[in-house]
Amino acid sequence: MAKVSKAYVCQSCGAVTNKWTGKCPSCGAWNSIIEEASTPTSSPALVAIKGGKGRLASLETLSAETEGASRIKTDIAELDRVLGGGLVPGAAVLVGGDPGIGKSTLLLQTAAELAQDGHRIVYLSGEEAPAQVRMRASRLGVAEAPVALGTETNIASIIATLGSGPAPALVVIDSVQTLWSEGIESAPGTISQLRGCASALISYAKASGTTLVLVGHVTKDGQIAGPKVIEHMVDTVLYFESLSGHQFRILRAVKNRFGPTDEIGVFEMRSEGLKEVENPSALFLNDADRGTPGTAVLAGMEGTRPILVEIQALVAPSSLGTPRRAVVGWDPNRLSMLLAVLEARCGVRLGSHDVYLNVAGGLRLSEPAADLAAAAALLSSFTGRAVPEDGVYFGEVSLTGAVRAVGHTDQRLKEAAKLGFARAVVPAASLSAEREVEGIALNPVSQLDELVAWFALTGD
Repeated sequence: MAKVSKAYVCQSCGAVTNKWTGKCPSCGAWNSIIEEASTPTSSPALVAIKGGKGRLASLETLSAETEGASRIKTDIAELDRVLGGGLVPGAAVLVGGDPGIGKSTLLLQTAAELAQDGHRIVYLSGEEAPAQVRMRASRLGVAEAPVALGTETNIASIIATLGSGPAPALVVIDSVQTLWSEGIESAPGTISQLRGCASALISYAKASGTTLVLVGHVTKDGQIAGPKVIEHMVDTVLYFESLSGHQFRILRAVKNRFGPTDEIGVFEMRSEGLKEVENPSALFLNDADRGTPGTAVLAGMEGTRPILVEIQALVAPSSLGTPRRAVVGWDPNRLSMLLAVLEARCGVRLGSHDVYLNVAGGLRLSEPAADLAAAAALLSSFTGRAVPEDGVYFGEVSLTGAVRAVGHTDQRLKEAAKLGFARAVVPAASLSAEREVEGIALNPVSQLDELVAWFALTGD
C-alpha cells in the first residue's frame, strides 16, 4: 500500500503548510492547524483520481432546450423570496447561523410543507436522535408530514441510501460538519472531510436533480466553519442573523447563482416555530421613539425589497481623552468617515463627544444610502432638535460633503408613502428626472451642510 502523505491544514481558512505552526501564516488564527492526509484514499462515495484513459465529454450549445422541472415553491414566502423564487432542482444550498437561531426549525418546516405537497423529502440529522427531531416536529405541528427521517453521518451510507430509490425532491443534511468518510484520515468537521463529503453530495444532487440543503456551523467571527471550501462549491449561501434578545430572525442571501444577492427574509421566532413577518418596515419602526431627538428613519433597500428602519444616535460630551465610538448594526468605519465629513466640511465639532449609533430592530445595514439618515440622527442628538416625525432620509455622503444619488428612489418613496410618511429628504441628483409620488413631499439636498443649516435654523 502506498504511503499516505501528510499535510497541515488550517481549519479556519483552509491554507496548507508543510509543517505544524501555532499560528496560521495566512489568516493569523492560533491553534487552528491540524495534521490531515494530503490526498484522500478511495471511497465508495468519492472518485479516486488515477491514471487512465478518459472518455469524451458531451458538448452542447447555449441555445439547446433545458429539460427539467421548474423551481419548487416551499409555500414559505420569505424563504422563496431569498432563494429567488423557490428551490432549484439540482442546486446545493448552504445555510449558516449561530446555534439556536432557528436553522433546523426553518428547514424542518420547509421539509414538512413540501412533503405535504406530495414531494419526496429526506431529512438527515447528524446532531439529534430521531426522538429529538420528532419532538420538534410535534411542537411545530408538522409531525404528520410524510418526511423520511434518518440520522446517518457516513457519507458512503448516505449516498447508497439516497440512490436506492427514486431521487428525492429535497435532501436536508443537518449538519455538514458531522459527516465523515472512511477514506479520509481526519476527524469529522475538518477541511478534508468537509471538502470530500460536500463534493460527493453535490455530485449526487447535480446528477439526480435533487435539491441539496447543507446546514453549516459558524465560527466565533460569524463565518461558516471552513468557509471558502464550502461556499465556493455550493450554488447558494444563506445566513441567519439576529441580535441577542430579539425574537426576529433575518435570513440573508450572500451568494445566489439563481437569484439576487443581499435579499432578505424576515421571520419571528414563536413557540410554534418561525412565522413570516408580512410587513418588515413596521417591525423596525417604533412610534414611541419617533419625534425624539436622535432618531431618523431611513428608507433603505435590502436586495429588491424596500425597508424603512429607524436609526438612533446619542451624542454626549465626553470626559475621556479619547471619546467613545460605539456602533450596532452599521459599519464603524462608515461612522468614522461621516463624523470626519461633518467636522471638516460642515464645521460640526464632535471630537470631544461620545457617539453611539444603533440600527433599531436588529437589522444590519451595509448600503451607503444610510449616510444621510445617520447624519440626520447625529445632528438631531447633537442640537437637541427632533427631526419631523413624518420624514424619511436616504442618500450617500461623499468625502467632499456632497450628497450623492442612490438607486431605487421610486421604490423607497412608495414604501414611505404607504406607511404614512409625508416628506422625504433625498439627494438632489435623484430628482434630475421628474418624480412625483402621491402623498409625499420631496426635500432635495445637494450638500451635507444644507442639512446642518436646517438643524441650526429651525426645529420644525
